[in-house]
Amino acid sequence: MTATNAAAAYLPLRAPQQAGPALVGPFSAAGARFPRWAAGRRVAARGGRGLAGIRVEALPGGGGGGARREAMVPPYNVLITGSTKGIGYALAKEFLKAGDNVIICSRSAERVESATTDLKKEFGEQHVWGIVCDVREGKDVKALVDFARSKTKYIDIWINNAGSNAYSYKPLVETSDEALMEVITTNTLGLMICCREAINMMRNQARGGHIFNIDGAGSDGRPTPRFAAYGATKRSVVHLTKSLQAELQMNEVNNVMVHNLSPGMVTTDLLMSGATTKQAKFFINILAEPPNVVADYLVPNIRAIPTNQSMKPTYIRFLTGLKAYSRIFSRIAFGARRNKYVIED
Repeated sequence: MTATNAAAAYLPLRAPQQAGPALVGPFSAAGARFPRWAAGRRVAARGGRGLAGIRVEALPGGGGGGARREAMVPPYNVLITGSTKGIGYALAKEFLKAGDNVIICSRSAERVESATTDLKKEFGEQHVWGIVCDVREGKDVKALVDFARSKTKYIDIWINNAGSNAYSYKPLVETSDEALMEVITTNTLGLMICCREAINMMRNQARGGHIFNIDGAGSDGRPTPRFAAYGATKRSVVHLTKSLQAELQMNEVNNVMVHNLSPGMVTTDLLMSGATTKQAKFFINILAEPPNVVADYLVPNIRAIPTNQSMKPTYIRFLTGLKAYSRIFSRIAFGARRNKYVIED
């Protein structure tokens, strides 16, 4: 198997097009004397950081007619599921640095308390709140919505990040019933419940809102051996997003939009638990990045969508096809990133 074929499970089908402005780049010199998050709050009214290009794919549909909605301006109120560690926690920190308010949640009361305490120490008591929520339970997600309303009144950006592969990398025939239920109920049922409650919340907000569903390996339809159930659920993420976009348009809901968000390969516990084969180690070293690096790219691009008052569906990717193939070439030609995260055999 060639290196290109072996990477199939991790590579997007196409590189996204260049479209629209985004908020990226360093803060101005005037803000340099303050902590980065404090500077973010000072510039929040202007939309955050300096303008540059946002890499997204504009998809058909969205927008169109209906009652005039209230303009969405920063600072934004952001809710992130599965956000007490990994990419979810890194996203929360980046939104807070940009001057936004954030609701975090996870199943673990201990992790919610620890993460909330740490973020409050860094960004202040009145900008971040945490609650225990199991996205597989409708009553928990409804309670999450009520909690968010009590703290921020409305949510502008809802990111569905909660996901699981049951920390299991083995053929489907060797996978337990418990592991299968963990993966499917979290990644598929949980996502559907969260989308349902987020849409019901946002459609009644004058500002409307944006929902971002995070994809993963398998979302492009390529095979995911050793984590087939996970790949199947991530394939369903893209289909669900498209179906919800169609339903919103069909029902003339013009103030809510559902998007896809692709962080690529992130060095989280979930990914690193699968670094047990030569091929896995090879591609983790080549393609993966730490959560903070990925979040630093994604958050300005997410914020650019409401800042531009856009209601077009988008697919924001960190790991583009061009970036992936370029890294593979650099590794084969020059040995780049060898043993970057894990020692290869």
